[in-house]
Amino acid sequence: MSVINQNNSFAMTRETLISVEQISRDYGDYRAVDNVSFTVERGDVLGFLGPNGAGKTTTMQIISGVLTATAGTVSIAGFDILDFPRQAKAHLGFLPEVPPLYTDLSVDEYLAFAARLRGITRSRVAAAVEHSKQRCGLNGTGRRLIGNLSRGFQQRVSIAQAIIHTPAVIILDEPTGGLDPIQIHEIRQLIRQLGEEHAILLSTHILPEVQTVCNRVIIIHEGRLVLDKHLDRLHEDSGKNTVRAAFRRPPLPETLQAIAGVNTVDRIGEQTFLIDLDPESDALDVILQRTVNSCWGLYELIPHTDSLEETFLRLTLGEEDRVNAPGDVA
Repeated sequence: MSVINQNNSFAMTRETLISVEQISRDYGDYRAVDNVSFTVERGDVLGFLGPNGAGKTTTMQIISGVLTATAGTVSIAGFDILDFPRQAKAHLGFLPEVPPLYTDLSVDEYLAFAARLRGITRSRVAAAVEHSKQRCGLNGTGRRLIGNLSRGFQQRVSIAQAIIHTPAVIILDEPTGGLDPIQIHEIRQLIRQLGEEHAILLSTHILPEVQTVCNRVIIIHEGRLVLDKHLDRLHEDSGKNTVRAAFRRPPLPETLQAIAGVNTVDRIGEQTFLIDLDPESDALDVILQRTVNSCWGLYELIPHTDSLEETFLRLTLGEEDRVNAPGDVA
C-alpha cells in the first residue's frame, strides 16, 4: 500500500484504514480488553460506545499507539503500529478528550507548531496551516490568541491540529463535550465532512451524536465487542419478530402470553403491549382472529424497532447474551 502524504487527494475507495485483530490488554490478572477485532474503512464514521470501565479508552489507546496490546495486532493504513510505528502514526490524527491547546499562542502559531511536530517540512508548513484552517472553518482567526476564542472555535482548532498532516485516520474522543447546541451542530457538520475522505473513529457518551454523524456503531462491554453494525442494519434487524399492539379493550397479558408462538408480552401502557413472536408460528394470525372474536378493539399493530439507546442498554445491562461478532457488519 502506498504512503499517503498531505498533498494527496483521497479517492473514495473502500480501503481498510484501521485493522484491529484479536487485541487483548491485561493488567496483572485483570483483562481490560478481551479479544477485540474490527476494521474501519475510508468513508466510515464509526461510533465507538461503551459504559464507563468497558475498555473503550484502553482500546483507543492501543489503536493510537499509546499502549501496547498484550496480544493481537493493530494496523493503520497498512502499517503495523508496533513494527512500523512512525509510518503508522504518520497516517493517524488524534483529538483527546482534553484538547492539547496552548492558549497563549495564536491559532497560526499553534498550528505551525503542530505541523512541525508532524514532520511537515518548513517550506510546506504555511500551506498546511491554511489548508487545515480552511477545512475547519477557522479563516480569519489566524492571529487571534487561542485563549480568547470561544469554546466551539477552540474545539475547531483542536480538530485542525489533528488533521494538519492530512491523516488517513482520525480518532476523536468526546469532540462535542462542553459545547452549546449551536457549537455542537457545527462540529457535527465538520465531522460529517471529514468522514467523506477519512476513516473516523468517534468515541462519545452521547448516543444521539452517533445517530447524527455516524454510519456504523461498535459497542464494547466488559472488554468484549458486543455489537458491530451499520446503523441502517441495526434498525432493519431489530423488531423483525416484535410488534407493538394497542387495544381499546385490552386483554390480560396472560391471555396474550397463552397464545402459541407468543414468546413474551410486555405491557408498556394501559392499552399497549410489546409482543415478541416466534417467526415460524401463526401467532399474529391468531391474535387478529381473537381480536375480532373477543372484541378487543385492536387499533394499532406495527413492527417495533429498538432505538440505539434501547440496544445499548440491552447489551450492556446483561439483558441478552453477549456475542463477539466482529464479522457482523453488512
